[in-house]
Amino acid sequence: MAQTLETLSRRTETLSSIRSIVHTMKTMSAINAVPYEHAARSIESYHQTVLRGIRAFVAKTGPISVPAVTQAERLLVVFGSDHGLCGNYNEVLAESARSEALTMGGHARVLCVGARMSDALTDQGVRPESTFLPPASADGIGRLASDIVTRLDEIGGGDVHNRIAVTLVFTRRAEKGQRESEVSQMLPLASTLLSDPAKSGWQSRSLPDYTMQPTPLLAALLRNHIFASVFRASAEAMVTENAARLALMQQAEQAVDDRLEEVGGQFRLVRQDEITNELMDIIIGFEALKKKPSSHFASA
Repeated sequence: MAQTLETLSRRTETLSSIRSIVHTMKTMSAINAVPYEHAARSIESYHQTVLRGIRAFVAKTGPISVPAVTQAERLLVVFGSDHGLCGNYNEVLAESARSEALTMGGHARVLCVGARMSDALTDQGVRPESTFLPPASADGIGRLASDIVTRLDEIGGGDVHNRIAVTLVFTRRAEKGQRESEVSQMLPLASTLLSDPAKSGWQSRSLPDYTMQPTPLLAALLRNHIFASVFRASAEAMVTENAARLALMQQAEQAVDDRLEEVGGQFRLVRQDEITNELMDIIIGFEALKKKPSSHFASA
C-alpha cells in the first residue's frame, strides 16, 4: 500500500512521542535504582554487626541448641514486583518459589510481596496466605520489613527461633548485569553460628560481655537478624526490578529508533518520488509550451 507524506509524517510524530515516553521510563528506572542500591549496602553492614553480636553471645554463653527443621513450621517469603513493565520478572520468580515449595513437601505457608506476584504464584499452583504491598520508595522498605517481621512473630508465637523455618525467595543481581532467583534460608540460623563458639567467628582477643539478660538479648538479636535479612531481600528485589525495567526500556528504545529510521527512509523515498513527479510535470509542460507556437505558424 502506497504511503503518503502526510501519513508518514503522522507516524514519525507518533514514534517520536513513544520514544520520548520510553526514554523517560528508562531514566526513571536508572534513577530509582540508586536509593535501593544504597539501602542494600547499608543494611548489609548493619546485618554483619548483628551477626557479630550473635557470635559474641555464643562465645560468652556457650552453644545454643539448634531446632530440628523437620519439626518447625515452614514458611516461604517471596518478594515480587507490582509495578509492571519489567518483563517476566514475577513469572520466573514464581517458578523458583514453586520448586522450593515442592522440596518442602508442598506444606509450606507462603507470604508474598505484590499483588501481581500473588497472581503469578497462584498460576503456579501456590496460594499465598498473605500479600504485602511493595515499597513505593526506599523509605518504604523499613515499613515492609517491619510488617513481615511482625507477621512472622505472630506465626511463631513469639518463639521464631524454635517454631518456624523461614526461606526468602527474591531476585538478586548477578554478573554482567544479569539477574537470578535467590533462595536463602533465614531461620533457623546456621548450626555453626550457634552451636560451636570456635567456629562462630569470634576472633578478637577481647572476651565478649553483656549486661542484659540472655533470653531477651538473644530474642532482640534474632529479631534484628530477621529484620535485616528481610530488608536486604526487599532492597535487592527492588534494585533488580528497576534493572529489569531499564533493560526492557533500552530494548524498546532501540526498537523505536529502528522503526524511526525505517519510516524516515520511507519518507525520503516518497518525498523524492513526489519531487521527481513535480519536476517531470514542469518539464512536460515546458515542452508542450515550446511546441504550441510552431504549430500555430504552420497552420497559418
